[in-house]
Amino acid sequence: MIYNIRGDKILVTKAIKEYITDKLDKLNKYFDNEKDITANILVKVKGFEQTIEVTIPTANFTIRNEESAEDLYAAIDLVTDKIERQIRKNKTKINKIEKDAAKRLNLAFVEDDEEDEEKSIVRRKTLSTKPMSEEEAILQMEMLGHDFFVFKDSETSRICILYKRKDNNYGLIETE
Repeated sequence: MIYNIRGDKILVTKAIKEYITDKLDKLNKYFDNEKDITANILVKVKGFEQTIEVTIPTANFTIRNEESAEDLYAAIDLVTDKIERQIRKNKTKINKIEKDAAKRLNLAFVEDDEEDEEKSIVRRKTLSTKPMSEEEAILQMEMLGHDFFVFKDSETSRICILYKRKDNNYGLIETE
């Protein structure tokens, strides 16, 4: 795997780079052509909290995860474990859909005896979206105490999804 490591408000030393590459190298076993895969790693610092964000784009999907801790090395360990769990969990789903899906997605999985429990939809909701502004949607979402809110934008008439980010700001997804 090719590593693109950069720091935001932190100098990424040779020791940090080596630790990151050593940890992420254990993910190579899941990829057929690991030399064609580029992992983008961003190391950030905010106060005492150090965050590592790993994004691995492949031909058909993107693997992404982020972890924060007071100790950067602990955050690196956590994010590596989460990404490996994410790949292994989805491996079972891919193999159930089609036997050759792993080849199509450029993944070579090592078979495990460990089975993840199947996730399913346990609740459905139908909602009617009334036109409202972004400010009204934020207010409505806060009043409901939710992390996201679906609404119809009064200006564009598009269905939008408003969500609360980890940094307590808001994100907006607009449909076309």
